[in-house]
Amino acid sequence: MAADPSPELKLEIKKLILSALKISDVRPSGSTTKASLFENNPALTLDSVDALEIVMVLQRTYNVHLDDRNQSRFIITSINSIAEFIAREQAKKVNP
Repeated sequence: MAADPSPELKLEIKKLILSALKISDVRPSGSTTKASLFENNPALTLDSVDALEIVMVLQRTYNVHLDDRNQSRFIITSINSIAEFIAREQAKKVNP
């Protein structure tokens, strides 16, 4: 079983997403990790194109694969869900 994702990983993911989407008016330290990235989030107002960009940057940065569209949709729901997925995938590489 994978360890809980660290606060550092969550902050790193926030910064990565904000940078990839060129969002400069939201502070990574100020946004919550539980909130949806897409629904009822007036600070971000992300769309499906942004979702694709997030998937691509996560795959490139963390060397993970999000091939299933349905799976991807649930993984990129929030910073927490992304961090949990990344931590789980990294644990698999360490303990195959």
